[in-house]
Amino acid sequence: MPRIETHSLAQHRDWRRNQLIEAAAAIALESGGAAITVAAVAQRAGLSRTSVYEYFSSSSDLVADLVIDELTRFAKALEVSIAGKDDAYASLEAWISTSLSYVADGRHLLAKALNAADLPRERSAAIGAAHRILLSPLTKSLQEIGITDIPQALSLLQAATDAATKRIENGNDAEREIAMTTAFCIAGIRALT
Repeated sequence: MPRIETHSLAQHRDWRRNQLIEAAAAIALESGGAAITVAAVAQRAGLSRTSVYEYFSSSSDLVADLVIDELTRFAKALEVSIAGKDDAYASLEAWISTSLSYVADGRHLLAKALNAADLPRERSAAIGAAHRILLSPLTKSLQEIGITDIPQALSLLQAATDAATKRIENGNDAEREIAMTTAFCIAGIRALT
């Protein structure tokens, strides 16, 4: 039996789970989400297939955790980007810039690679919640500005950043896309007040 090199069994389980998630992420980035199988992840992590099943019931369960972990990391980056901003519009600008910088520097490639993967239906609520958390830092700023229809404003901001994401992915200048999308979104939010 391999020696546990952490302070507790719980820490060891967390470390091993993260090792499997990292192996799955590397496979997704190299070969796409469909290439994530229990066998491939086990081989990449240097473990047996049965060891993977101690942490995940299937490859799709592992992919679901990978998606949730990635969305959680992205949400944390967005939250940090607006922390301490005194002005609601500055918070919106920081959120837009951080969102699109995430795309421009390639960090979104993992999420993009996982789009094609089959995810367990029973995990869709958790994945949906993780997606919604990406927009949640904007709610307070929109309320401070005086937006009454928050869901509409969030939908419009999401649509604009989605369009800019596609343009950045297609090779358009990222800095220009970020600046123009930010200006467009701020003008649009001002029009909603």
